[in-house]
Amino acid sequence: MGLFDFIKEAGSKIMGTDEATEPQSQTTKYSPEEIQKINDRRRAMGLAKTVETLGFEIEDLGIRVDDDLVTVSGRVLDQATKERIVLVLGNTAGIARVDDQIEVEAAEPEAQFYTVESGDTLSGIAKQYYGNAMKYPVIFEANKPMLSDPDKIYPGQVLRIPPLD
Repeated sequence: MGLFDFIKEAGSKIMGTDEATEPQSQTTKYSPEEIQKINDRRRAMGLAKTVETLGFEIEDLGIRVDDDLVTVSGRVLDQATKERIVLVLGNTAGIARVDDQIEVEAAEPEAQFYTVESGDTLSGIAKQYYGNAMKYPVIFEANKPMLSDPDKIYPGQVLRIPPLD
């Protein structure tokens, strides 16, 4: 459990993350705080749908958004699933921090996180962490389904670097 930092401007676009939209009503005016709360709820629902769509197995998923902070809770079977969920949420445009409150049933070593910089490749990152550029598939597999192609990473994206078995 902990608080993880991300680059707010980097990441994929999830419903409601880019623009504040005022609820439509001809008779009711909303304060800026009310609009923010409504948008945060919409973003939380979009993030929950993304976690569900990616097929992560998590019991009692709870997601709360407060501006650029996401708090996530629930229970998962393994550390890898927990870390992937944190990365999906954090690698979303407009999210700067993830407060991880997910419980893991089986204790396992934690992976390291790496923030991609301009010019990085998975093989270069593998060389840095494992001493062998040909270990890039380990990093690629550890970041599925967020990564669909080992050549498609972007600056600001945060990746899992799992320990080698």
